[in-house]
Amino acid sequence: MKSTDILSSGSVGYIITGVKTIHDTRVGDTITSAKNPALFPLAGFKPAQSMVFAGVYPLFTDDYEELREALEKLQLNDASLTFVPETSIALGFGFRCGFLGLLHMEIIVERLRREYNIDLISTTPSVKYKVSIDNQEEKVIDNPCEFPDPSRGKITIQEPYIRGKVIVPKEYVGNVMELCQEKRGIFISMDYLDETRSMLSYELPLAEIVIDFYDKLKSRTKGYASFEYELSDYRVSNLVKVDILVSGKPVDAFSFIAHNDNAFHRGKAICQKLSEVIPRQQFEIPIQAALGSKIIARETIKAYRKNVIAKCYGGDITRKKKLLEKQKEGKKRMKSIGNVEIPQEAFVSVLKLND
Repeated sequence: MKSTDILSSGSVGYIITGVKTIHDTRVGDTITSAKNPALFPLAGFKPAQSMVFAGVYPLFTDDYEELREALEKLQLNDASLTFVPETSIALGFGFRCGFLGLLHMEIIVERLRREYNIDLISTTPSVKYKVSIDNQEEKVIDNPCEFPDPSRGKITIQEPYIRGKVIVPKEYVGNVMELCQEKRGIFISMDYLDETRSMLSYELPLAEIVIDFYDKLKSRTKGYASFEYELSDYRVSNLVKVDILVSGKPVDAFSFIAHNDNAFHRGKAICQKLSEVIPRQQFEIPIQAALGSKIIARETIKAYRKNVIAKCYGGDITRKKKLLEKQKEGKKRMKSIGNVEIPQEAFVSVLKLND
């Protein structure tokens, strides 16, 4: 490689600019002469639009700046990756990242772990929703924490739909149709490609695709199905925000947006999983799924119980009752002031609910 004043057609080289940060330039920008600038940028480049969003947090808070630098470096050779800083009460400081799809998200997270040796926690992926209150100004949200308070007025929510095609052996057509119905799919058509294969066309909510659709599709067809889709449009849906409360306090990292018909089942599944991974305390821990002010599911982690009457050999029964009542009062006070520490495995286990 040698220094030159010009790069002709077919040449490969680099230029040194006065750009201070990598965000000042993007893949696809047109480089032109300062003395005789081009009137229009070169056509043919269109920025990729992020479709799936998830929070990415370092396991250790000291790795925050290292994570930022790693994301900036990845963004240099992957213009479709977007990220903005965000803060979670449960997970601390991290970034809200945008990806082209679930596979893209998995690749980026794995590269951060392998190439940059950063231990990460990623939240459940979500999509962009269009929200308006009383048919006023429309707002786009990609985080359950941005969901408006229902008390502010009538909330209208639109979610993205895709038009997908599944090519599958004929013996698995019934399984695929059943799966698409579970995912709120709208049947469009079925064509026979040959004697052994069929092509099913469905319209499906994007939110139902990004979590576990591929895995279930491969499972129900023994790996023989193929699936492709393209974004269709936004449609009004009966969506709600569900909060997960641990000992009466909401944990923002577990909040999610779901269709009203699925809110109970998903909320109950998260409560059951958390009750298995959160360690027992000296006091009872309620884990609840709340739809607004209404509790729709609950699991309880039982408290440790010390045998306070073990040393009472005989004697009056009232003595034993006093000791048990004293223990009960002590646990009430402990519950009112006790904080529950949620282990990192709890966040990972919620992500793996659909695996």
